[in-house]
Amino acid sequence: MAETKRPTKPKPPAVADDGLTRCPWPEGDALYLAYHDTEWGVPERDDRALFEKLALDSFQAGLSWITILRKRPAFRAAFDGFDPEKVARYAPAKVDALLQDAGIVRHRGKIEATIALAQVTLDLRDKGGLAKHLWSFIDGAPLQNAPKSPRDVPNQTPISEAISKDLKLRGANFVGPTIIYAFMQAVGMVNDHLAHCHRCAACRALAKP
Repeated sequence: MAETKRPTKPKPPAVADDGLTRCPWPEGDALYLAYHDTEWGVPERDDRALFEKLALDSFQAGLSWITILRKRPAFRAAFDGFDPEKVARYAPAKVDALLQDAGIVRHRGKIEATIALAQVTLDLRDKGGLAKHLWSFIDGAPLQNAPKSPRDVPNQTPISEAISKDLKLRGANFVGPTIIYAFMQAVGMVNDHLAHCHRCAACRALAKP
């Protein structure tokens, strides 16, 4: 299964009109389908991109991912393209301005958590960067699950718990183990496309660093 708030009732992989078999969670939504087919599960090793995705997953807490996905362009505009150097310098006045931006999720705690995460991202540069640090929890290689059913996919794992604990100790918030596992799925640290989904093998082929 995919990220938090996606359907929990088990469904078999569905064959779409284009003849491709997919995970069931995009449910025919064009934006969701594009995300599933081009982004979700693709290994990501760029610090800025990982910072953005983790920040957006933090904003997702308590919401559906499709809500955040639809707002992603507005988030990128509001947060300076998720440039961690810029976000880390946000002053209280900037936070107040963001709270007036109807295009994003206006939640002070999550906005401040994004600023803290930017600072964590910068702090990790001395250790090789955010990507190197996060991928070190799985020895640099994506975990290949190929689950047969959504019921075979966990909401969190000992690894996501370890990453969550590590980030919290560094000052991050809204990075619980369930959010982290959803993040791991999305950025290809774990391949949770169903075994019969056409993207399962495609993402496996991208597994090498």
